[in-house]
Amino acid sequence: MTVEGHDRTADERTRTVTPARAAQELELKRDEFRLAVQLGLVRTVPAGGGGRRRVEQGELDRLRAAPDFPAGLRDRVRAVGTGEAAALLGITPERFTRLVRTGHLSPVRFSLNRYRAVVWTYLAEEVADFGRTCPTLLTGRLPLELRERLAAREDLRPRNWRARRLALLLRATDDSWARASAIASLLDPLHVAEVVDDPYERAHLDRLRPPPPQGMPVPAAARELAERLTRADDPDDILWHRLSLALALDEARAAYPAPHPGETAGAAPTAPVARRVDAVSAVRPAPAPSVLAGAPDPWAVPVTVRGGPRALSARSLPTAPTFPTTPPLPAGPPVVPAPQEAAPVPLPAAASPAGRPEVVTDRPASRPASRAASRPARTRFFDRFRWGRASGEARARRRKRPVSWP
Repeated sequence: MTVEGHDRTADERTRTVTPARAAQELELKRDEFRLAVQLGLVRTVPAGGGGRRRVEQGELDRLRAAPDFPAGLRDRVRAVGTGEAAALLGITPERFTRLVRTGHLSPVRFSLNRYRAVVWTYLAEEVADFGRTCPTLLTGRLPLELRERLAAREDLRPRNWRARRLALLLRATDDSWARASAIASLLDPLHVAEVVDDPYERAHLDRLRPPPPQGMPVPAAARELAERLTRADDPDDILWHRLSLALALDEARAAYPAPHPGETAGAAPTAPVARRVDAVSAVRPAPAPSVLAGAPDPWAVPVTVRGGPRALSARSLPTAPTFPTTPPLPAGPPVVPAPQEAAPVPLPAAASPAGRPEVVTDRPASRPASRAASRPARTRFFDRFRWGRASGEARARRRKRPVSWP
């Protein structure tokens, strides 16, 4: 009975429930439950495909067995804005903004309002701890170093939020390729392509890319602004994530290579050389068919023989016709004699009409009297379409018509 009761209790603890049911049993709102899962206060397990996750009944029993449940869990996931956080510390919202811009507090999430302004939220527990540990920053003038950084328009809120999110993503998985994909999600695709030169590895990292953070806006303009906050933009931050990605890739390649098309993730290829040979043979064209022994000759001429097989065996088999061979080319190009110019033939002088003196010109007989007559007919035909010429003669220029506005 004890063994059966123990097995039944183990089955009940491994039974999983949906996130909505888990939030109801933990007496949390939906946003508070999401933040609890994001912070790692509530552990979830994968359930089937599609990236869905559920909560085991044993995890719910562990949280409800705490002495400060449910007030303690609700206080740990309480998120406050700038105004409420400043009220907790007893300072103005402007001073609190200057403190978080210099990196004294890390935001836990962000959202965009209707004016596309970024609204950062912080954990109330962390705000209270900061007030207890750094009371000198709450009163008086800020140190000179902080004032110089504020004058240089320094804002570390996006960078600190990305660092918190990356730490949560790395803690949530043990797969080396998933950890590398979490780092690559904080970089621009151009930087990822410079670090990861293998296209199959980049495709595998894209498949394992973590989902976007909760509360991403739907409109295109607001979503573009939110995606800009999720990627590193500072040169030092970009260099740090590039180095981290290179080290994570070395660990992932040592565990198992990225799957190629037709392979499953997590399994190393058995014979990579054979795959390359098959790929080369698939691209290479098939060789031309050769004439085998005993196969009919494609150049053979069909012959009809009377008398059956005996007569065919008695006669000689026909042979393939021979083609004349091409004569060898001469050693050099043939020498063609240059054509000789024919002597001009003098034309008989035409008789001039009576009463008109004969005009003698010293133009050589080889040169035509008219330039248009010396041109070929095709050239004279195209001269008709030239601007300003008609039949080889100059066309009178027309005056341009003045342009008048209606």
